[in-house]
Amino acid sequence: MKSVKVYHYDAFSKEPNKGNPAGVVLNGNDLTDREMQEVALKVGFNETAFPVKSEIADLRIRYFTPGHEMSLCGHATMATVYALKTTGLLGDKTDFTIETKAGVLPIKIGSTTDNKTYITMKQASPLFKDYKGSTEDLANSIGITKEDIDDKLPILYGSTGTWTLLIPIKTLAAFKKMKPNNKLFPKILKEMPTASIHPFCLETYDPDANMHARHFSSPFSGTIEDAVTGTASGVMGAYFAKFIKRNIEESLNLVVEQGQEIDKDGRVLVNVSMAQKKLKIEITGNAVYVDEFEVTI
Repeated sequence: MKSVKVYHYDAFSKEPNKGNPAGVVLNGNDLTDREMQEVALKVGFNETAFPVKSEIADLRIRYFTPGHEMSLCGHATMATVYALKTTGLLGDKTDFTIETKAGVLPIKIGSTTDNKTYITMKQASPLFKDYKGSTEDLANSIGITKEDIDDKLPILYGSTGTWTLLIPIKTLAAFKKMKPNNKLFPKILKEMPTASIHPFCLETYDPDANMHARHFSSPFSGTIEDAVTGTASGVMGAYFAKFIKRNIEESLNLVVEQGQEIDKDGRVLVNVSMAQKKLKIEITGNAVYVDEFEVTI
């Protein structure tokens, strides 16, 4: 039996118990792969992160859902970097790199005028793939109708490190009636059965936000819904630039809101820019300490 200390942070929020919860285990080097997976299962958050040593970056972060390891997770990155910074484990570092299964990504830590910490992470280059399945079956799987989906925009798989299916929705009202049946997803997402589902729209609760979304997990992850999703927000920004704005000359800043329907209310800042004719995606967020506890494995 081994006791493992887990730190609970909420990402993309300044207020505890809002935003998206993540577990952070600071002694990841002491755990095996199996033990990390067992810790994540017992913690039960959508993701638990384990910072470990890296041979190719300043540090490596491993991300586990209760069901399996993920390539990248935006909110757990925010939580981990905030934990390392506020506990002094990063020293004076404000610019550094993290190794993930989605590649080596640069991180910047800054602060606001009122001394609040914010974290910016570059994401992997955006990729899109066509969805060729049934729109009606897709709508039914999340508790809405085909008519709720905006047929003027494409339904696409998108990734800036983790694949999700982006579904454009006509109105904000449709989000309140969404009830996902996650077990149906693999049969509907035939091109990519392990992907999650990410409906979004351009109507928002917050007049300062540009896009609204919910995020429904792959059934293989062991969770139902992700409260505020960093990687999906990043690829939403790429989608906005490519299919809605269509042409960006220099840089595009977007505010993505998520979690309102489940009383989480988070914000992700997304910057989209062009570099050598390719879209470059960065997300910025924050985190707040909630508590700490131990799990036995």
